[in-house]
Amino acid sequence: MQLLSYRNLNLSFGGPQLLDRAHLSIAKQERICLVGRNGSGKSSLLRLLNAEITADSGEYECLPELRIQKLDQNIPTNLAATIFDVVASGLGQAHEIVREYNDLLTKIGESTQDSHLMEALNRAESKMDAIDGWTLENKIERTLNLVELDGQAAFSSLSGGNKRRALLARALVSEPHLLLLDEPTNHLDMPAIAWLESFLSKSTCALLFISHDRKFISQVANRILDLDRGQLTSWNCNYETYLTRKAAYLAAEAKQAAVFDKKLAEEERWIRKGIQARRTRNEGRVRALQKMRHERSERREKLGTSQLQINDSQLSGRKVIQVDDVCYHWTEQAGIQTFSTQIWRGDKVGIIGRNGSGKTTLLKLLLKQLQPTSGQVTHGTQLEIAYFDQQREQLDPNLSVAENLLTAGETVRINGQEKHILSYLQDFLFSPQTARAPISRLSGGERARLLLARLFLQPANLLVLDEPSNDLDLETLELLEERLLDYKGTLLIVSHDRAFLENVITSTLHISKAGLVEERIGFWEAKQSTHLQSQPATKLKNSRKNQDATRAVHASKSSRRTRSNKERAALAALPELIESLEKQHEVLSHKMASPDYYKDSALQAKQDSERLNQLDAEILTAYEQWESLESE
Repeated sequence: MQLLSYRNLNLSFGGPQLLDRAHLSIAKQERICLVGRNGSGKSSLLRLLNAEITADSGEYECLPELRIQKLDQNIPTNLAATIFDVVASGLGQAHEIVREYNDLLTKIGESTQDSHLMEALNRAESKMDAIDGWTLENKIERTLNLVELDGQAAFSSLSGGNKRRALLARALVSEPHLLLLDEPTNHLDMPAIAWLESFLSKSTCALLFISHDRKFISQVANRILDLDRGQLTSWNCNYETYLTRKAAYLAAEAKQAAVFDKKLAEEERWIRKGIQARRTRNEGRVRALQKMRHERSERREKLGTSQLQINDSQLSGRKVIQVDDVCYHWTEQAGIQTFSTQIWRGDKVGIIGRNGSGKTTLLKLLLKQLQPTSGQVTHGTQLEIAYFDQQREQLDPNLSVAENLLTAGETVRINGQEKHILSYLQDFLFSPQTARAPISRLSGGERARLLLARLFLQPANLLVLDEPSNDLDLETLELLEERLLDYKGTLLIVSHDRAFLENVITSTLHISKAGLVEERIGFWEAKQSTHLQSQPATKLKNSRKNQDATRAVHASKSSRRTRSNKERAALAALPELIESLEKQHEVLSHKMASPDYYKDSALQAKQDSERLNQLDAEILTAYEQWESLESE
């Protein structure tokens, strides 16, 4: 049964259409993940469904008395109330009556002889009778039990994860038909994420949520809703199947567009023929050409892929960080217990633990930003450090996007080559118009991407990333993983994103609740991980190399079928084709990176950008074909 449906939905804030004649329907008990690029309009769609904004146009139908609740990604910092009161506020105006009655009960328990309090309690009981407040009170208690929280505790005393539980209870207490969640795993630790996965998977209300956490999506979603270029596309499958089907869909779309563009080019050549051709021109063919021109002008091209590049630096010394019997205490009860380790050049170390366990503190100890209570941290030679701050406090709200990257001049230097600031920002999917706009217009994900752009300008051989995956769209996150895997320097990463850590790191420093720092091979949840106690990182690296070598031996022994003559010819021709395409890409990129490129209004920047994207796609296709033929 459908809870709601939209048809021909349009939404815009002055720029490109966020929703362009889109269609949306949500049925009971569906668990839908909304995916799309940063800035594509995902959060705006949630706000529209929650009646915080209105659509420009569209048709809307819903169940009578449809109840929708929304859980925002930001946790309020000014709630001075008990958890019971916070949850009760989800009942609307009725919660004031329930809260008043409970407050009076507490006061009378302290002073049973106060006649004024007894009179106030009698009036409160009458109000409770009028709204069936006893049922509402039971509903609050049931919801608190559901999320396993004590209603009498102060909201401000809770950890970030438990605050989110309380806010989730506030959204659930009214028994909504549809629950909207915007990045629900942001800043949650791994146990809290696991609890939320289990809870939502058993929920009886419909869910529509935005998330960058691929494992969370896989565990919770049973449908994927893709917002791309103003269009909503529904994929009735799990996340992994969606990725495969979407890739095939985009490939077919690109092929269809290429066929259309070829036909349009042929018709344009025909219409431009000489006088004799004009005399015999077919009017129907002319009208068809005009229709094709209009259709081509209305087409919205898929935004390209970020071209993330990390600015290389000189090699650091072989030993990057030496930790000898270090401990740190911020109270008598809490702290990081004594531990020792070594971090070598090229290690990629993940730091994990519950919220409040001391992950950022450990990071600062390793960077010598904090003095340990005892023990010693020693840095190797020639260290150049770049730091990614999870609080996003490094951006100046008074400056434009480009000015936050470069306060003076118009060129940046990346890996020894000068590049115009607008061209560099385009590599991170910021258009020239966005680059000149204030950062107040950026979404959370776009701000994260801008910080990465600034971070990668710094030559560094030690990258420190504190929650880098928060707010990034999935495509940018996967590309970041690729660049970090190729990075020759050393990485220190604090993250709760399990898939991200699993794909990138070579070892883990896990901080337990008691402050013990345990070192493990690979990601700590991986089945092949072996528990270690302060084992040198060189052994971890060698173990990983041995595993990779073993897999390579098995791969080399796999059977291969005999290639056909046509396949052998294609395999022989592909290297030359790839070299030619990459040369074209290099020439065009160099041209667009010139400091004077954007000063010449005659240059066809849009066509050059489209050609660059086309070359990217052709190179990728050629490589995939080459790899496919090589593996057979």
